[in-house]
Amino acid sequence: MMINLTDMKIVRSILGRHGFHFSKKLGQNFLIDPSVCPRIAEEGNAAAGYGVLEIGPGIGTLTQQLALRAEKVTSVELDQRLLPILEETVGEFENLHILHGDILQFDVPQLLEQEFAGLHVAVCANLPYYITTPILMHLLESGANIDSITVMVQKEVAEKLQAPVGTRNSGAITAAVNYYGTVEMLFTVPRDSFLPPPNVDSAVIRIDVQKRYADQTRDPQHFFSMLKHGFSQRRKTLVNALSATMHYEKPVLLEVLHAMELPETVRMENLTMEQLVELSNRLSGATAEKV
Repeated sequence: MMINLTDMKIVRSILGRHGFHFSKKLGQNFLIDPSVCPRIAEEGNAAAGYGVLEIGPGIGTLTQQLALRAEKVTSVELDQRLLPILEETVGEFENLHILHGDILQFDVPQLLEQEFAGLHVAVCANLPYYITTPILMHLLESGANIDSITVMVQKEVAEKLQAPVGTRNSGAITAAVNYYGTVEMLFTVPRDSFLPPPNVDSAVIRIDVQKRYADQTRDPQHFFSMLKHGFSQRRKTLVNALSATMHYEKPVLLEVLHAMELPETVRMENLTMEQLVELSNRLSGATAEKV
C-alpha cells in the first residue's frame, strides 16, 4: 500500500527514523499538500507513452504521482541521505529508476536516450529556489528532445518567466526561456504546502519546448551573451550598456538602432523578443572592437 507522504505525522516519523535533518544549503522544502502533486503530474505530461525526468525527488511525494501515471520515471537526487528514504517511500514502483547525482553534471541528451529510448520526454520537478535558473538553462541549452518542463519555482520567478518580453517585469531569463519555448503559469502554491514552509509563496509553471527562435538567430552564442550583458546594466541605455560590456563602438550601436527605427535612449528591457533577435543578428554581423 502506497505511503501517504502528505500526512505530516507520517513524514516526520520517516525522517526521524532515518535521522534526517533538512539542509538549508540544498534548499530543501518537501511538498505535503495532497492536491499539488497530482496536479503537477497531470499537467506535466506524466502519461502513457511518456518518460518523466524528475529532478530532486526529496522524499518522493511527487515521485509517487509521476510513477502512477507515466510509462517510466527517472529521478535524479543530489542528497545521498535521501536515497534510503526513497527506497522506503517509492521503492515499490517497478517503473522508477533513482539516480544519485547533480543534474548539472549530467549530459542530458545522453541521459534521456539511456533512460527513455522510444518514449516522449517530460521534465517535472520541485526545484530549490537557489538553483532554478541554472537547472532550467542546463536543460534547455542541452538541445535534448524534451516536450515540456513543469516545475515548482518561487512565485516571483514564475511571474518574471511568464511576463511578456519587453515589459517591465521581464528580464534576461525571460528572454532566454522564451527563446526555447512558451511559458505558462499553471497555479500558485502557498508556503504552508511545504515542510518546512519557505518564506515565500510558490507557483508551478510549464515550458512547452519549441525552439521558437533557433532558425531565426544568426549566432545563438552572441544572442545569449548580448542578453547577459545588456540586462546586467538595466538602468543604462542599450547603447551605454553594450558599449561598456561588449565593447561595441557607440556609432555602430546607434546605426543599428536607427536601422531598426528604435530611439537612441531605448533600454534592453524595452525590446520585444523579435527585436532582440534582430538586434543580435545585426550586431553579430558588425565588428565588435575590443578595448
